Amino acid sequence: MSDPAAPVDSSRTLELRVPGMDCPSCAKKVRNSVERLKGIDEIDPRVTSGRLVVEYDPTRTGEAQIRERVRAAGYAVESAVSELTISVPDMDCPSCAAKVENALADVDRVDEIETRPTMGRVTVATSEGTDTETVVEAIESAGYEATPIGEEDSGIADSAAVWRSRRAVGTVIGAVLVAVGMALEFVFPAADPALATVAGRTYALSHLLFIAAVAVAGTPILRNGYYSARNRSLDIDFLMSLGIVASVATHHPFEGALLAVLFSVAELLERFSMDRARDSLRELMELSPDTATVRREDGSEETVPADELAVGDRVVVRPGEKIPADGVAVEGASAVDQSPITGESVPADKEPGDEVYAGTILESGYLEVEVESEADESTIARIVHMVEDAEREKTEREQFIDRFASVYTPIVVALAVAAATLPPLAFGASWSYWFIVGLTLLVISCPCALVISTPVSVVSGITSAAKNGVLIKGGRHLEAVGESDVLAVDKTGTLTTGELSVTDVVPLEGASEDELLRRAGAAEHRSEHPIGQAIVGYAEERGLEPDASDVSDFEALTGKGVRADVDGTTHYVGKPDLFAGLANLEHAHATDGGVVLESMGYEATADSQCDREGCLDVLGDIVPDLQAEGKTVVVVGTGEGPIGVIGVADRVRPTAAWTVSRLQEQGVRVVMLTGDNEGTARAIADEVGIEEYHAELLPDEKLELIRTLESGHGENRVAMVGDGINDAPALATAEVGIAMGAAGTDTALETADVALMGDDLTRLPYLYALSRKANGVIRQNIWSSLAVKAVLAAGAPFGIVTVIHAVVIGDMGMSLGVTGNAMRLAGVEPETPDADELAD
Repeated sequence: MSDPAAPVDSSRTLELRVPGMDCPSCAKKVRNSVERLKGIDEIDPRVTSGRLVVEYDPTRTGEAQIRERVRAAGYAVESAVSELTISVPDMDCPSCAAKVENALADVDRVDEIETRPTMGRVTVATSEGTDTETVVEAIESAGYEATPIGEEDSGIADSAAVWRSRRAVGTVIGAVLVAVGMALEFVFPAADPALATVAGRTYALSHLLFIAAVAVAGTPILRNGYYSARNRSLDIDFLMSLGIVASVATHHPFEGALLAVLFSVAELLERFSMDRARDSLRELMELSPDTATVRREDGSEETVPADELAVGDRVVVRPGEKIPADGVAVEGASAVDQSPITGESVPADKEPGDEVYAGTILESGYLEVEVESEADESTIARIVHMVEDAEREKTEREQFIDRFASVYTPIVVALAVAAATLPPLAFGASWSYWFIVGLTLLVISCPCALVISTPVSVVSGITSAAKNGVLIKGGRHLEAVGESDVLAVDKTGTLTTGELSVTDVVPLEGASEDELLRRAGAAEHRSEHPIGQAIVGYAEERGLEPDASDVSDFEALTGKGVRADVDGTTHYVGKPDLFAGLANLEHAHATDGGVVLESMGYEATADSQCDREGCLDVLGDIVPDLQAEGKTVVVVGTGEGPIGVIGVADRVRPTAAWTVSRLQEQGVRVVMLTGDNEGTARAIADEVGIEEYHAELLPDEKLELIRTLESGHGENRVAMVGDGINDAPALATAEVGIAMGAAGTDTALETADVALMGDDLTRLPYLYALSRKANGVIRQNIWSSLAVKAVLAAGAPFGIVTVIHAVVIGDMGMSLGVTGNAMRLAGVEPETPDADELAD
């Protein structure tokens, strides 16, 4: 079956649907039939799904022959639907996209079409019999250059490449011809000889130069206009073509040439500015390295393409190199720059057992990483895919603009035709003058700047956010964050680290902190309870690890704590209830504490040892104080009584208070939600500066509270930030769900509307700042476009505004203006608190 002569890098994979192949016997018949062909590398019949996957050498056999062999085995065959992505850089507005869609709609076996004009891409789902060439030809028939995007090609052209294109050369030549023609006609008329007379009209050299300029610079416009007419699309290409043809046909070659050259310049500038906006996405795509160094089992190293890495491969990464795949460090240690994923400015130290991400960079040291996901499933790959997908859902403003443009354009075109014809016909006015007025209105009717004003802003904002560790899943979510003035914040894992740690160590009766921790850590060493593990971890951090021979007779006291012999003495570590009898022995028999006390050798009577030094202080003063601070209190004692108290708590993130303060300064009302008890909730809320909090909430109660917050604030929207898993119902209910620490968390990445890739709360004020600036930019773009169009339209009938003004200001100027304005979003950077602010 296998052909050893076939070069490995030439193999292709074909996936077929074989519905009738539903048993091992069927699979064997299909395999036997297909492997008769030469050039078959591997056959994988998948009976349960009715699919056949074949790897083959395309130089020795082909898809048609493989299908025929399957049919020869007696089974019907269908190609599995495949997805094809085509780069169409000139498709940069909705009208362009509509023409491409219309052209592809006529192609057989094209099942789905998705155009993304802001990114200059078309994605089609094709079935059997439709090859790439057919799809490319269909797009080109609509007047656009199309290039299939390969695995190693981002499909996004360098923004400078537009100036080296054939159209740029033609535009330059056309501009020179217009300049020479203008010099002859208006500056040196004596040097402008009459060359021909047609139908009683004399054509000078300058006129022929203008016509030549139309032919050179206007050909792409006329070609696109033809395709627009064929697709019945009233877009800018059709309108400009109509204006150019009408100008030349009515003996206004100068206006036609000027229109062709200026509009071509406008298109080139628009393409350049759009490519600049697309550059940020290309930078994301280029984060992952092209190659990886794999360590084989025999110890040798081999450089392979990064997209060929398999799960389980061990890759070697050296200083300055990018990690080629998501995985786990298995050897070495290094500081890793994770800013491409999480936006963190400080490199993270990585050791064996730590997760690492593709696209992050080794600052120093050396790492060997075991690959845990394939190239197209890595965190950075999913970020890129989601940023690309963010254009799919139109914002409310985009939907408004589309509706507005569909009405605005026909009305202004009708006014342009009326302006060009009615005054001469009805009042005997000058045909030449009113033709220019109509032509000017025709140019003004093109809503190009208006329709790109929102999507280019959305793409600029979303890609800027992605580079700063914030993944926004769509334009409407970017829009909605800035419009929300209430942010519901989960406590555990969001405002706090989500990990218990020791906060207070209070020794009693002469014991030192180290001695108290050593005994408590020894007693808890075999405990699996998170509180016990926190105490053990803290003791180990301080070098107080117990000798296993010093600990014996460990027993877990369910719901209370633990008991163990440490250094031959019985120790108790647990809740204050465990020692309750010391504070109030007259009630000892009625409490579990009394039972424990009796087991410790205390006599449960009202006059026994209740005045023991330190006992009442522990249970009467220290414990309530710690509990009031939201801490879990653990009392450590022996048969002689308590020897100290340890406070354990989920630590508040150092940046929590700063973040809350910044959000409140931005006008955001922050509300804390938690399932924790009232005391803990109040303590955390006070510490971070939140006035409104809701404690002891079950998941469904959080959901209801989100609805209450929304209904209680009229049209305002409520966003929520949580860990993305435990708070899933509430996150889904909120207008915008924001997941914390989503890097490496599949659930958070897939379900959240916005994902903060790192556990960095400072990205919340940045998210609000970016969203509000984006909304402001979009409003500026929309209203400035409308205002300029209105002013130009009002000035056209009076001759104040000409074709030059309409093209240079109304089309070229505004397209550049809205794109440049949108690019300002790339300058929004996260604010990082300094040490003094955190200390405050």
